[in-house]
Parts: sequence; structure tokens; C-alpha cells
Amino acid sequence: MKIIGLDVGEKRIGVAKVDSSTKIAVPVGFIRVDGTEWQEIERLGRINSTNVFVLGLPRSNEGNETKQSAYVRAFAKTLAEKISDAKIRFQDESLTSVEAESRLKKSKKKYERGDIDAEAAAIILQDFVENLGKQGACSLINTPKSSEQKTSDKEGKLPKKASKVVLKTKTTSSKLKKWTIFGIPVIVILVLVGITAGLKIRDYVRWRREQEYIAWQESQVAATFNFTIKPGETIFDIKKHLLAVDRNGGAEPAEGEELVPNYTNDEIEKAFNAQYDYNFLNGRPEGASLEGYLFPETHNFYSTATVEDILGTFLSGMQDVINSNGLVEAYSTHGLSLYDGIVLASVVQKEVPPQDMPTAAQVFLSRISYGMALGSDITVAYALNIIDPNREVYQDNYAALEVDSCYNTRKYAGLPCGPVSNPGLSALLAVAHPTDTAYLYFLTGDDGMTYYSYTQDEHDRNRLNHCQELCEVSL
Repeated sequence: MKIIGLDVGEKRIGVAKVDSSTKIAVPVGFIRVDGTEWQEIERLGRINSTNVFVLGLPRSNEGNETKQSAYVRAFAKTLAEKISDAKIRFQDESLTSVEAESRLKKSKKKYERGDIDAEAAAIILQDFVENLGKQGACSLINTPKSSEQKTSDKEGKLPKKASKVVLKTKTTSSKLKKWTIFGIPVIVILVLVGITAGLKIRDYVRWRREQEYIAWQESQVAATFNFTIKPGETIFDIKKHLLAVDRNGGAEPAEGEELVPNYTNDEIEKAFNAQYDYNFLNGRPEGASLEGYLFPETHNFYSTATVEDILGTFLSGMQDVINSNGLVEAYSTHGLSLYDGIVLASVVQKEVPPQDMPTAAQVFLSRISYGMALGSDITVAYALNIIDPNREVYQDNYAALEVDSCYNTRKYAGLPCGPVSNPGLSALLAVAHPTDTAYLYFLTGDDGMTYYSYTQDEHDRNRLNHCQELCEVSL
């Protein structure tokens, strides 16, 4: 059976896993607490075929629960609601982060805060596995007491038969006194000896396992790596990044070990063409790519993660953003489907900085309502990246603006036929909540400022006065 351990923090959640057959907990990485943590935890459970989660429950030096304990319990309650079949257990812990950092220092490998969290999760999970089966080691949250427990809780009352036992003779009483004087001390001594021996054996076993774990850890190339998608990047950019990603985290292989190989073109193309089970993908036209649906963020991955695992994580991020911000309903108020809203947000993302996105979205929505062409050079550049990526045919902007493509919003009215980037939260929200203005034109000047206008004449003047260089940059 596989078990996932979580060191729950307010900014990051350390993750570890263990197989009950080997009983050696392994740090997996960390999850950022940004609203997507529930999907990430669910994904980890799915990938590892388990629904058992162990959460570290902080205790003070005196053994009392703390404010952080209440936070962990609240987290566990929410996790149980998010993953209906989850089996959640607590493991008491104290100063595990200090111990985790000490271990990482001994390993003499470069580490970051997230690595400490993952190591702390491994310590928590290791303690849980070692105590598995002992009373109180694996208490399931919201588990009602059994009838036997309830009976024993009633002020220490004994069963009726036991309460009727009496000493029948003075002889029995005398023997009992002698046994009490001589027998109990002997038993106490034997018990103390047994406890001492047991503690030494336990400490030895724990030390051996810790040494085995340290040896295993030092033999690994790297446990995790980060992968980032930035707002405005396209699937062409992402594929290049995947080819170049270092799955070994910059670490050198131990003697007898091999580096984890880079992803190949075949692996990447297969992943981008795979089917993913997310409802929000169903509204795309047949044959549409994942462009626009990979929510920009940085995620931490285990070195054995497939490209499908990576893309699935970013898709989960988009699903959460759509749901938590009510984008389907918000876009519908502007006459847009979810797909249309994402397409427009992908254009807004590339056109202007975040502070100008709501007004740029208003301009595009107004032009759509009037049947005007969007007139976005961004969409033309995307069309060229598909048709003529090296600009061997379309060598000047005049020719480029005439490219015959459904992405060319200079030539054809309405939205482009698909997203032209992967929009971030600011762009997605800008389309959902545009400004209450009535502009029909805008441009970005040489000074980086955005200039708006109501008429073509005003727009031409803005171009002449503010966009001598930038407006002539090759597409």
C-alpha cells in the first residue's frame, strides 16, 4: 500500500510518499498554497493509486496543540470534502523542519525552502509508518468512537461483575500483602528493564532506517525539478522549454547511477496530442490544440514525471481558475462562450501590460459588437509562426498583414480561430470584467504607455506622435 505524507504550511505543502512494503519514506517535492493545492493532492493520489494521506499535526515542546495544529485540522477537513474517499490520518510532529534542514545540510546538496518542506513530510511519514498499528498512531479524522470506547470512557467505571469481587478470607489478604511487598517491586524492575531494552531496540531500528534513507537519498540524482509557463507563452515556447528542462535539477549522478534523460520530441508531441479528462476542454472546436488552456504558473515535479503529468498539472490550474472566478458565467454576459473568452484573453495578454488589460478588453469587445475587425498585429504574428516561422516568405509587414489565415484579425472580422497564447489571470479577468469605457482604438507607444482613442483620425495621430519605432517592428 502506498501512502502520501503532507507537511501542511500556509505557503507551501511538503510532499512525501512511502510504500508500506519498503517502509522508507521518500520526499517528492512541494505544492504551493494558491488555490490549486486540492487538485495537486488529488492528482498525486491518482498517480500513486492511493487515497491515504498522513498530515503532520504540530505539537509544542510540552506536547500541546498549537495555532498551526488548528490550521492543519481545518485543512484536513477541507481535504476530506474535496476528495470524498480520502482516508486522512494525523501524525504528531514537532520541529520537523529543523530536523529536515539538518538532514539536507548533511547531504551537502543545494536545497531550497521547498526541499525542506518535502524532507519534513518524509520525516512525518517515516514516523507514521514506524508507529503504524500502535494505539493512536493513525487516528482517522471524524471517526466516531466505538461502543467499547464509549463504555470505557464513563469515568473509569468497571463492569458489574468486576465490582462484585471481594476478598473472602484473612489468609487471602495476608498472601496478597506479601505478594504486594515483594512481588510488585520485582515486576516493576522487570518492566523497567523491558522498557529500556525496547527503547534501545527502537532507537537502533530508527537509526538504521535513517542511515538507509540517507544512503538512498545520496544515491539519487534529484528528487524534483521546477517547470514554469509564463503568461503569454505559446505551445511553441512550451515545447522548446520541455526539450531543454533538466529533470535532474542540476545534480550530478552518484556512482553507478545514471542521469534521468531529457524529454524527447516524440514524448512531447504525444503528450500534446493526448486526450485529457477536463470538462472545460469540451467546448473547443474539433482538432483544437491545448493553446490557451495551460494556466501560467511554476510547479514542482518528481523527476519521473511524464510530459502528460506536467501538462495535466497546468490544465488542473486552468480548471481551478475557471471555476473559482466564475468565468463561464462572466463571459456569457458579454455574449462569449468560455472558448471565446479564452481566445480573446490570449490576445489581450500579448497586447498590453496588466494594468491596461481591462480597457483593451473593452476595445476588442466593442469592435466585435460593431462587426469591426479586431486589427491585432499579435494574431497576425501567430499566423506567421504557423505558416512561415522563419519569415522566409513574409519578409515585410505589408505582406504579412495580408497573410491568408483565420488568425489574421487585420484581414478578417471577429475573433481569431483559436487562442494565440496562454493567458494569465489578469487577462482572463480583464475579459470577464472590462472597463466601462467606449474606446475603439489603442496602441502601445515607444515609451511603453498605452494610448486610446475613439476615432480612426485620433488613432492615426497617436501613431504619428507616439509610435514611430514600435509600430514598425517586424511581425
